[in-house]
Amino acid sequence: MTTESQKLSFWEKGGYGCGDFASVLFWQTIMVYLLFFYTDVFGLTAAAAGTMTAISRVLDAFFDVGIGMTADRTKTRWGKFRPYLIWMALPLAIAAVLAFSTPNFSATGKIIYAYATFIAFMFFYSAINIPYTSLLGVISGEPDERTSASSFKFVGAYTAGIVVSATALPLAEYFGGGSSAKGWQTTMSLYAVVAIIFFVITFLSTHERIQPIAREKASIRNDLKDVAGNTPWIILFVVTILLILFVCIRLSITVHYFKYYIGTQEFTIFGTSHKYDFEWLVSAFNVVGQAASLVGVVLVPWFSRKLGRKNAAIALFVGAIVLTSLFVFLRPGDLFWIFLLQILSSIAGGPLSPLLWAMYADTADYSEWKTGRRATGLVYSASIMSNKLGWAVGTIFAGWILSMTGFRANVMQNAEVLAGLKSMMSIIPAVPGVIALILLIFFYKLDEPAMERIKSEIGARREAAGLTTN
Repeated sequence: MTTESQKLSFWEKGGYGCGDFASVLFWQTIMVYLLFFYTDVFGLTAAAAGTMTAISRVLDAFFDVGIGMTADRTKTRWGKFRPYLIWMALPLAIAAVLAFSTPNFSATGKIIYAYATFIAFMFFYSAINIPYTSLLGVISGEPDERTSASSFKFVGAYTAGIVVSATALPLAEYFGGGSSAKGWQTTMSLYAVVAIIFFVITFLSTHERIQPIAREKASIRNDLKDVAGNTPWIILFVVTILLILFVCIRLSITVHYFKYYIGTQEFTIFGTSHKYDFEWLVSAFNVVGQAASLVGVVLVPWFSRKLGRKNAAIALFVGAIVLTSLFVFLRPGDLFWIFLLQILSSIAGGPLSPLLWAMYADTADYSEWKTGRRATGLVYSASIMSNKLGWAVGTIFAGWILSMTGFRANVMQNAEVLAGLKSMMSIIPAVPGVIALILLIFFYKLDEPAMERIKSEIGARREAAGLTTN
């Protein structure tokens, strides 16, 4: 297996990134607007909405492991993982539209409908996103190439985040014509059509190159045993949960923060005063955050080469935590500082996810080096489970804090609610960030020298086994 055979073209990396563009059209909408949709449009209480989304995500997190093991055992002429991009695109699109539809049901009927549609939505999302993410572990055996492909993945992700941040609220208002429920359903329908197209592009432009060394029939017991004994993976699993908590708590209440804490603001630009309502401010805040994250993601290969993946992740975590914590000092009229801190914290935080996903591929190599078996789908599906668990805890936490402080939708909020919103944008998410930082510094051992040794030994085994790239 030559190094040249593992090189990925710009077009294949770009095609791979299209898959995350498609995924994040759905995921960004969930992250930023789901709690707001359920409380202010669908009609659930904050506590009910937070609990429902949390329970749904926990259930889905355990579906992930089964999907990953199923994908590992899939055998088609297109590979293990690529076929799911075609098989699951339409079911996911339909489920997404249903989840963002508002039926004329009773309160109980709405809760049942919300549970059923959101669980279906998340199941189909996992059924396409786990194989898609697992593809990163088999398109190349070169860690630097995987890091580069991971950066393209997140360029697609943050580009989709910009699109959703800039268009979701305006499109919902435009298509709704006075009906928020109709507007959100139509907006999600538009996103779903675009997502299908981009999933197909990813299927057509990518290839699976890495074959497992072990020739024996894969054992579910051995796969689970391998993951349970993979200490670097366990550390990343916990770090990912904490990173998602760090991100989710803030994103879940961003709309509420601007609607109820910041409110309508007048801002002077070049001597001219302009008045901005919360919809405009939320869209602008999220757009600049996603754009700044995209800048950070583009710099991922540079960070990785200069510092190594582990050290780069540590340095960026420190920056993101400090900059996020500074939001505690901001008042409603401090728009300049609100947006400046959003830009700086996003540049620091944006590269963290692509770095962690590239590091997950390292843990798959580590497992193969240690056991002789490779279960890439399980490694990534169990890792995605950490995302779901993080979002479950973060969403329910945000919903419960809103509820406990006395939040009621579409009314003036009390001082306790406003203080809770301010804390959830700053100090509260910093706590899991600090814990994640400690784990990376003291417990994660797969640095660059270790990975060079592992890669060399695996390459020798593959050559001895007569395995070549596709």
